[in-house]
Amino acid sequence: MIFFRRLTGLSLILGLIVQLTVFGQSKGLAGVEPRMRVIVDNDFSGDPDGLFQLAHLLMSPSVEIRAIIGSHLHVNDGFDRSKTQADNAAKKAKEVLQAMNVTKAIPVFAGSNTAMVNDSTPVKNEAVSFIIQEALRTDTKTPLYVVCGAGLTEIASAALTDSRIADKLTLIWIGGPEYSDLALPPPGYSEVEYNLNIDQAAARVVFNRSALRLWQIPRNVYRQCLLSYAQLLTKVKPQGKIGAYLSETLEVLMDRIQKFINIGETYILGDSPLVLLTALQSSFEPDPSSSQYVVRQAPRINQAGTYVHNHAGRPIRVYTQLDTNLMFADFFAKLELLNRH
Repeated sequence: MIFFRRLTGLSLILGLIVQLTVFGQSKGLAGVEPRMRVIVDNDFSGDPDGLFQLAHLLMSPSVEIRAIIGSHLHVNDGFDRSKTQADNAAKKAKEVLQAMNVTKAIPVFAGSNTAMVNDSTPVKNEAVSFIIQEALRTDTKTPLYVVCGAGLTEIASAALTDSRIADKLTLIWIGGPEYSDLALPPPGYSEVEYNLNIDQAAARVVFNRSALRLWQIPRNVYRQCLLSYAQLLTKVKPQGKIGAYLSETLEVLMDRIQKFINIGETYILGDSPLVLLTALQSSFEPDPSSSQYVVRQAPRINQAGTYVHNHAGRPIRVYTQLDTNLMFADFFAKLELLNRH
């Protein structure tokens, strides 16, 4: 009798699996429903890794992109020396939307073209207002993520403007130097990490003054996201208009850099973890279950732009290992599927 019950239960489970498999095959990605809201914030006129991340996220049906924010770089950054970096970033984001023939209306905001003047004065713009508005919505329980691949100007300003948003969203940030007990810095490293240096005051707001729920991907971890040039040529470039757009953007940059530095045959797509940790969470008990992290007290960011231990720091996630195989395999597969239509 017990055996029969087990067999019956197993049959039901197998039947359900078959139904789900058939459903998946017939519906494809079109059968996937959004299960999180995401606001994308990145310096799209800078390192092209942000463009790859945006395209990947736009192809991910489990994510509802609520807005895209083009953010600024550091003053006189080699990628964009203009005084309209955020405006240029917003234009680049629109180019991606156009290359992918995205018909859904997604708000694209230009953030501040400059960093915060200090860690107590927020910038004011439409992007900041939208973050606050979206975080304080009461008509949905779908979790909200603000994913930042560069500086933290807008999210820091939103947290200063209305502290109620702190427990209404999860901030995922690509940035910050290595933690000395977890990893060593790379050869020839800069003491102040690139993304943190874009707006040090904003970083101090997020780490020192806010209660924002934070998942951090520091430098030693985002450097794991290596795309080979061979993969770019075989997996990305042939895949339609967006594949050609992304490849050309990166190849032009690689050619430009090669005149000064021999960069070999890989490129760091360091912003792609923003997709891995959101769209590619596990099906049951949703979480980025194939990547590893530690929970630790948030350090303070001092005036020099480096960490100082903070006994009163709130718990934050610091990622230590990323499932780059899943991340890149999914990106290549989605490009191929998109190009079939």
